[in-house]
Amino acid sequence: MSNRILLLGAPGAGKGTQSKRLAEAYDIEHITTGDALRANKDMETEHGTPREYMEAGDLVPDPVVNEIVDAALSDADGFVLDGYPRNLSQAEYLSEQTDLTAAIFLDVGEDELVRRLTGRRMDPETGDIYHTEFNMPDDEEVEERLVQRDDDTEEVVKDRLDTYYENTEPVIEHYRETGELVEVDGEAHPDEVFERISEIVDDA
Repeated sequence: MSNRILLLGAPGAGKGTQSKRLAEAYDIEHITTGDALRANKDMETEHGTPREYMEAGDLVPDPVVNEIVDAALSDADGFVLDGYPRNLSQAEYLSEQTDLTAAIFLDVGEDELVRRLTGRRMDPETGDIYHTEFNMPDDEEVEERLVQRDDDTEEVVKDRLDTYYENTEPVIEHYRETGELVEVDGEAHPDEVFERISEIVDDA
């Protein structure tokens, strides 16, 4: 059976980077809530379609998100889940639907998360993301046009982290209590983090 990996961690912990690498290395699907909702926005559920909520600017309710993610998982021959479950009810639903190969938590301290997120810069022409400390473009022209996105300012970042702690800490506790959770030092070099995650998956 193909690998079914759940990556947990705060915004800025490196879930997206590691998920992409895992998807390539293990030839599995990289599934995010946002992608699943966009791909199935017209899927009918008991509670309506995701499109209705998205167009109204409302949060898509848990039962709809659960059904959409479940459909995406059913279609995938192995997956790495990134950004779901976001709260305890979603975690409990996921536990009923599938057995995970590994539930991995990328542990990164708040100061480091703030440093990573507030240092992000975007190229408005290409959408490419850079970082003031870790990854600046070689091209001076590109560097000059980089902008900080509104949701990467310190104030917004701290709000996002507060929301994350409030909603997602219980998810981490859930997997800790079931004995599935493996914690990885997310502050290590990305290559080291990937190596550690790979070891966990291979040993599962």
